[in-house]
Amino acid sequence: MKKIILYSTLLCSLLAFYSCNEEELNIDNPNALTVDQYWKTPNDAELGVNSIYAMFYKDGLWSRWMYFRMDLTSDEGYSVSPWIELADWTRFNYVNYNFWEGNGVTWRDTYKAIFRCNQVLSNVPEIEFTDDARKQSILAEAKFLRALHYFYAAELWENIPIILEPSEPSDLPLQSTKEQVFAQVETDLNEAFDALPASWDANNTGRPTKGAAKAMLGKLYMQQRKWEQAKTAFDYIISGPGATYSLVANYKDNFTDVNENNAESVFEIQFGNQRLGGTDEGANAAVSNTRAQFFAPRGIGWSDGQARFWLVDFFKQEPNADGGLDERLRHTLFYPDLQADFGDLTYNRQWEWNDNEAWFRKGARDYYRNNEDYYSQVNYRLIRYADILLMYAEALNQLGMTTDAYQYVDIVRERANMQPLATAHPEIGSNPTLFLRQLKNERVLELCGESVRWLDLKRWGDLETQAGVDEIIARDPDFNNFVVGKSLRLPIPLSEVENNPNLVQNPGY
Repeated sequence: MKKIILYSTLLCSLLAFYSCNEEELNIDNPNALTVDQYWKTPNDAELGVNSIYAMFYKDGLWSRWMYFRMDLTSDEGYSVSPWIELADWTRFNYVNYNFWEGNGVTWRDTYKAIFRCNQVLSNVPEIEFTDDARKQSILAEAKFLRALHYFYAAELWENIPIILEPSEPSDLPLQSTKEQVFAQVETDLNEAFDALPASWDANNTGRPTKGAAKAMLGKLYMQQRKWEQAKTAFDYIISGPGATYSLVANYKDNFTDVNENNAESVFEIQFGNQRLGGTDEGANAAVSNTRAQFFAPRGIGWSDGQARFWLVDFFKQEPNADGGLDERLRHTLFYPDLQADFGDLTYNRQWEWNDNEAWFRKGARDYYRNNEDYYSQVNYRLIRYADILLMYAEALNQLGMTTDAYQYVDIVRERANMQPLATAHPEIGSNPTLFLRQLKNERVLELCGESVRWLDLKRWGDLETQAGVDEIIARDPDFNNFVVGKSLRLPIPLSEVENNPNLVQNPGY
């Protein structure tokens, strides 16, 4: 079964009653469990870890607002939403640091997810299991998920508190540097790897594996430009015991609800449309992805997010091995000439667009319906093997192994019916600078609209100098608002800074 991860709502605060006769008032509520009453059985542990996965379905994380930061703030996307504050947030015009949809809710849901991880890690060790391997894998899942949320939080805000125990409302956690957060992520991932299985049975599809832990480790090292460590982590997946992944024949299968959790998927967020509620903690809360509704063309969805048109032209620069267009373009973007270029679209939508406009197609459901809503069941492939291959090639190139790196780029190009890299671009040779320049292009062509571009720009150092930002401005005028040394990180929500004397606002804000 595809959607197996259900969640339970945990009560995380205790009621204390004080009076002259305290014992008479301290009566257990039969309709609500306290922390002391919970965390007794293996089933409690199962429900506890499942509640962490439920955070993927919240507005602040991968159901909605993460895509606005990861895709629209990069040079691949932008917003002309009539909701001015929302559009401003994607173009570095940060006025209200407490802006809920762009900042506050993602901070809240990130730490809410971390809180649930910490509950599991604090309480499950005391529970007796007949199956100790399952106990250890539950703890490993919590460590993996805590690492995942801290990784993205460190890339968004950088200087944030590290909280490793269940927190209380009165806590005032200390602030840590991005480097300290990344060190904790590394620890969690290494410990998770030891206890995670290499694979799960069909009833547990969607839980992290050893391969997912190594993939996240590799991404972590890549963002720190620790190329040797990244190569070692990826070795497990490329040529080591975890070398079980491969590219699917049909590129489109990575972006629909057909053939999900396939051989290319390293870690995939499981979405479904079986519950049509909101994003609260109610029993009917949705487990859906709302990205398609917000990113769809006008007349189909809200169109709060669009793709930069330079991407369309970029795809058309290099013909495929047959002299035609790169087939990935048709599955990546909606744009006015899509039907004219490829000629066999199955749906005749009533498009509302102007010339030189484009929208992200990945995750859209035009393959079987002609509108979007808040309940997309299409899984989000957070890490897929093509991304790993290209990062591996990048690490090899940075280590002076440029010649060895070609083969991993060619695996990705071959699926797209593109000529081998050396044939199409003989000018690169063994020059690492030219190879990296082309690899940046390869990542756009393969991964456009998959929430990796912002991380790429940070890793490459393109956001660290005005010269680098000026190059981006040529593709995305929103970067005219980008301030070097400031805008590569979000402001910490002002309410957090005001309520916690241990937090200092990020530089420049």
